[in-house]
Amino acid sequence: MDADRTHGHGGPPRARRAQGGPPWSRGPEGGPPWSRRAQGGPRWALRWADREPGTGLPWRSTLLLAVFVTVGSGFAARSQPDRESLDALGRALLLLGSALLLLRHRHPVPVVLGVAATTLGYFAAGYPYGPVFLTVAVACFAAIVHGHRRAAWWALGSLWLGHLLLAHWLYRHLPPDGDPPGPWTQELPVAAFVVAILAASELARVRREQWAQQRAERAAAEKRRADEERLRIARELHDVLAHSISVINVQAGVGLALLDSDPEQARTALTTIKAASKEALGEVRQVLATLRAPGEAPRTPAPGLDRLPELVEQAGSAGLTVETVIEGEPVALPPGTDLAAFRIVQEALTNVVRHSGSRTARVVIGHRPGILELRVDDEGPATATDAGGSGHGLAGMRERAAALGGTIEAGTRPDGGFRVRAVLPARPEETP
Repeated sequence: MDADRTHGHGGPPRARRAQGGPPWSRGPEGGPPWSRRAQGGPRWALRWADREPGTGLPWRSTLLLAVFVTVGSGFAARSQPDRESLDALGRALLLLGSALLLLRHRHPVPVVLGVAATTLGYFAAGYPYGPVFLTVAVACFAAIVHGHRRAAWWALGSLWLGHLLLAHWLYRHLPPDGDPPGPWTQELPVAAFVVAILAASELARVRREQWAQQRAERAAAEKRRADEERLRIARELHDVLAHSISVINVQAGVGLALLDSDPEQARTALTTIKAASKEALGEVRQVLATLRAPGEAPRTPAPGLDRLPELVEQAGSAGLTVETVIEGEPVALPPGTDLAAFRIVQEALTNVVRHSGSRTARVVIGHRPGILELRVDDEGPATATDAGGSGHGLAGMRERAAALGGTIEAGTRPDGGFRVRAVLPARPEETP
């Protein structure tokens, strides 16, 4: 129904932002937990991608890493008798480096720099090599994954350069006493370790961004599908109700006007109201049944141009004389095109009933090769009374035509009448 019919033009309705929807139409944020598997990436990766700074402290992983580093360093000290044995200070440095990792998601830059400084102090004190490198790897990994690549590179670069100074120039002034300079060959594994950490962290960052992008794309696709479904349902309900309510409205006015002077004519108007309301209720039930069980096929076929005589009869009961002209050889249309053609004609006749001073209309159904042309004309003029339209009728027709790749033209004719012309692509339906 179109309130702007009286002005000879129609406009698209304002898009409204979705405020919700049924559970099956929700995006990833509203879906059930098991549906997260379909969003791309393993579950642990999705949990990592979902983690934002300030959402909690990783107590379990940090505690496990602290125990492993402390115990592993004790075993490593047994095979390195030339290094200082682990004492209270050494274990405190190991625990400090591990404790800093509690904040690696909230403050990744200070953590990676602090862990690198703590590890360098651990080596400067002459303590044995071992699992202490794992704390550096975890801190660097967290910094890069959270987008702080430069801080991670600076921390690893500083740690490596500091290790070079300690092993080859400052060893004379640091414990253990009498420690010879470190062989240059040991710098190759250290450099390889640094490169491996950077490479693994960058790979994890890239994968995390890919998973986040995939999830955003899936969420956007789900939202588009939900919006399209909501618009389809709105169009269907509008088209189902508009025509029947228009007939009921007109006949109710006739019945009220003739109730005392012509009771028989008033009875006829009430009979028409009963039939129109019954048909509207049946079509509304069909739409609601589709909503309740979206996977089930409709119990009754969707309306098409084969029901055009019924449409003409309903319009006639509202006082409108409709002339129907069929041009060309009719062919079996695809269900979507057939439904759209029926709804467009239905809406055009409804607008004539509501907004035109003319009591006659002409419907032309033109079958062309690969094209279905629809024309609905009335002689006008447009009435200035408020017919109670919603203003979405012409917009709904345009949406139906555009969904099939067709066009709609609606406007005032030079002689003062109004014309709705639709052109829909119509390939004949293939019979099996």
